[in-house]
Parts: sequence; structure tokens; C-alpha cells
Amino acid sequence: MKKTELAAVVYERLKKVHPDAHCELNHSNPYELLLATILSAQCTDVRVNMVTPALFKKYPTPQKLARAELADVEEVIKSINFFRNKSKSLIGCAQMLMDKHQGEIPRSVEELSELPGVGRKTANVVLGNAFNINTGIVVDTHVKRTAHLLGLTKQTDPVKVEIDLMKLFPNEQWTDLSHLLIFLGRRTCIARRPQCDLCNLKDVCAAKDKSLKVPKKVPRDTKSKVVDKASARK
Repeated sequence: MKKTELAAVVYERLKKVHPDAHCELNHSNPYELLLATILSAQCTDVRVNMVTPALFKKYPTPQKLARAELADVEEVIKSINFFRNKSKSLIGCAQMLMDKHQGEIPRSVEELSELPGVGRKTANVVLGNAFNINTGIVVDTHVKRTAHLLGLTKQTDPVKVEIDLMKLFPNEQWTDLSHLLIFLGRRTCIARRPQCDLCNLKDVCAAKDKSLKVPKKVPRDTKSKVVDKASARK
């Protein structure tokens, strides 16, 4: 099967299984989505969604966040990974939004990527989900892994993975595709315990003939014995 044909099958089947696939960061406007996406770097959506209600309530606009004290923002998001650096990014982002964009969220990858804490991935999330502008494909760990297993790419670098996927899928599918592959990665093709028998792509998956079973953990006492034997041989 050609990659273009595989891409069409993947999209059609995942759309049937996950018609509700969507961005799982809770937000009600582009500003909130921007903040939530900055916080989501190296952090789960679940954890971010636990923190953002208080953040959005205390700083409902870029104007208020731009004038915030760093310690106050840190206190609100302290349960997030790298909360100190992310607090600086949030305030810096809000300040630049006020200084350069009159408090409005810009609608281009270039302008968004100038904001503190924002890269291409975050820009694609905001543009695709807040404005329905498909400028690229969001490649997170789930997208990279599932795209590789399915045979849609051989690349491991997120930017190169994105380029490969953009060649295979039409522009209007880019935002949806990311959500579909993320749902696949979170619900079926789970990294440490893939549910291959439940996957409706198993017959076209490039990894179907390879073992995806998670290696069994060595019991702690067994590990100790192995170490002891190795020590004894020295």
C-alpha cells in the first residue's frame, strides 16, 4: 500500500472510532488556550486542566497577567512541571501581547513564535484550535510514536515528522489528524501497553508483525540476585 493510500485509510478509520477527537486542554478563548498550551510542555493535559481554572480566574486578560507579580503566578501554577520558568514565560507572553498586539492573540506562526514560551508546536495548537487555521501538524510524543509505528514516517525529529505528515494529508485535515493520532496514542496504542487487538488499524500497521509487548519488569529481589551474582564473579 502506498503511503498516500495508507494515510487516507488511517484518517478515515480513526475518524470513525474517534469522531469526538479534540484538544483536551480546557479553554474558552484563544488567550486561555495559549496559556494552557504553554503550561502543557512536558506536562499532562490532566494536570494543566487542574491548574488553569484558578489561573484564568485570577488573570482573565493579558492586561492583568502582564502586571502580575512573578511570585503570585508561581503560587497558582506551582504543581506544574518547571513552574518557575513557565511563570516567567506566561508574564512575558502577556507583556508582549500588550506591547506588540494590543492584547490580541496573533494569527500567524511567525508572530506567535516570537512570544516567550511559544514555539512552532504551540503556535500550531493555537492557530488550529482557536482560529481553525491549519498552518501545520502538532507533533507531540503520541503523534510521533503512532505515525512511526503506522509507517507514515521513518523520522524521529518532530519537525521532520511534521513535514512527512503534511505531504501525506490534505491541509484541511492537519488539525484533526493531530487529535486523532493523540487519541489513538492515549486510548489504544498506549506506549507501555499497546492494545493491538482492539485497534482498527492493526491490518495496515507497519508494526503489526513486530512485538509491541511491554517487557516484564524484573522483580526487585531478582534484580538483587543478578547484581549479587555479577559482584561475585568479579
